[in-house]
Amino acid sequence: MPPVAIPLQDRIGFCMKGGIYAYREKCPICGSSFKDNGRNALVCPNHPNQKATRFQVKFGKICHRFKSYEAASRFLTGLRYKTDEGSFDERDYRKDLPLSFQNLAEKWLRVKKESVRPKTYRNLRNDIGKAIACWGHRNIKEIGYAEIEDFILEQNVSQKTRHNICSCLHDFWTWLLKRRVIKLHEFPEFPEIKYELRYRRVIDKETQERVLDEIWGISHKVNPKIWLGIKWLCTYISIRPGELIKINEEHIDLKNGYLFIPTPKEKKAKNVPLLEEDIKILEALPRGFPKMPFFRHEKGNGAAKPGSRFGKDYLYKWWKRACKNLGIEGVDLYGGTRHSSAMALRKYRTPEEIKRATMHSTNKAFERYFQIEGDELRKVYSDSKPSRSSGKIFKIPG
Repeated sequence: MPPVAIPLQDRIGFCMKGGIYAYREKCPICGSSFKDNGRNALVCPNHPNQKATRFQVKFGKICHRFKSYEAASRFLTGLRYKTDEGSFDERDYRKDLPLSFQNLAEKWLRVKKESVRPKTYRNLRNDIGKAIACWGHRNIKEIGYAEIEDFILEQNVSQKTRHNICSCLHDFWTWLLKRRVIKLHEFPEFPEIKYELRYRRVIDKETQERVLDEIWGISHKVNPKIWLGIKWLCTYISIRPGELIKINEEHIDLKNGYLFIPTPKEKKAKNVPLLEEDIKILEALPRGFPKMPFFRHEKGNGAAKPGSRFGKDYLYKWWKRACKNLGIEGVDLYGGTRHSSAMALRKYRTPEEIKRATMHSTNKAFERYFQIEGDELRKVYSDSKPSRSSGKIFKIPG
């Protein structure tokens, strides 16, 4: 049965904002505007038999057209009801869809592009893109826990990737809350996605020494910095492989004995104190211009252009070659250097000391004592360095 419009006399005490009007129609006899009779039609006040056939609802800035009086009346009644209960939001009805998930997600991506690393942005774009394909222009306030959970469980990916997608969506809704797009009570709950990280295989320090010896044997005539870079990854456990190869000559401060990592994953520059033996190695190496990559290819090194920066997998290639020569399987560069050294340090150092040496978190108050921190970290790095590394760099012919 079609809905019945609420009679005017029954609306007393309720919101009476807005109304139903004829859309580009007037009485064909006298030209008068049609008036709402409050029951079932728009009629001419002078000729009651003349009725409108096209309708529009005007409610503040909202203006929607309808083909029947019943549909227009139902829409208007809904707007008035929401106004009475305090849930009316004009944005829900605007033609430019300001609460569209897709529109807001694309705006969020533009903001993120300016504030996160390119790789992080690509991951966020991929994750939110899947949600855009699912929800499109759906009103953001219509997406709740059930919709989010169903969407995440529909993704044919690992639990870790599902967790990342959930984190991406949570960050997006947090942004909506900060921008006052939604209110706190409109912030949805999020499902808990449990996962277990895949463990990297690690090796003991003796095996690590054997790999480093092999790397020296197969690479030092090609470029001694191949061995040096991997040796540093074993020693300075706060540095990741991707961060290390990005340093330039200007990032090495021999006078004070520090290595500066300008673009770390933590988004805050790292100041890594160098051991004395590494300072001596650096003093023995020819230096380049400040803006030159420190880890750069030398002349005659295959297809690589002389002076160009090592590729992101270059050190890993030499690590794998050395492991293959020694019959060591399943140990990647990250696991065999940083992770293995950190695990081995448990014999000598407390978890808190190791955590500080890896620089996963920073004690801001302690940063004021820069030199003290440097001396302390040098002691930790001294325990993590390969013991048979000293002096090899000085054996380079010529």
